[in-house]
Amino acid sequence: MSNANKKNFAYTAIYALSFLIILFLVWFIYFKPPSEVEYAWVANLPYVNASLNSLCAIFLVLGYIFVKTGRVSLHIKSMSAATVTSGLFLVSYLLYHHFHGDTKFLAQGLIRPIYFFILITHIVLSVVMVPMVFITLWNAFTNKVEKHKKWAKFTLPIWLYVSVTGVAIVYILKNYNL
Repeated sequence: MSNANKKNFAYTAIYALSFLIILFLVWFIYFKPPSEVEYAWVANLPYVNASLNSLCAIFLVLGYIFVKTGRVSLHIKSMSAATVTSGLFLVSYLLYHHFHGDTKFLAQGLIRPIYFFILITHIVLSVVMVPMVFITLWNAFTNKVEKHKKWAKFTLPIWLYVSVTGVAIVYILKNYNL
């Protein structure tokens, strides 16, 4: 298999996997009924999610600083930590939606359009982000540094935005949705 065919196969596999992940998440979050049993610890999961998103954002910024200052090994460690915290976030997020279901936003006034703007952009960009993160990581793992840099230039700000807005969504839900 030629290098071009390997690249096309890898990208096709990444897009297919991303599509299946997104399809599963849409079903899981919006169509699957929540569990009939809810445990007390589930109420803490939004704070766990916000903490994981905060850590991810910190690791992303550190990774960017490290690569810009030539500390590649620290960049790799930071970006690996960002990937792991994003994965842990996803597990925690799925647990929350399994046991609790959707949280309705009931607040009125100016906060309502602000919240929905943040929520909608967060959701749309998180969907876009899935294949971008996989492709960026794939190029890093296969030592395609120039392609990694090209993808990372777009992946980083989107991933950072999704992480930070994830924290903002929890904050707004917990402080204005009374």
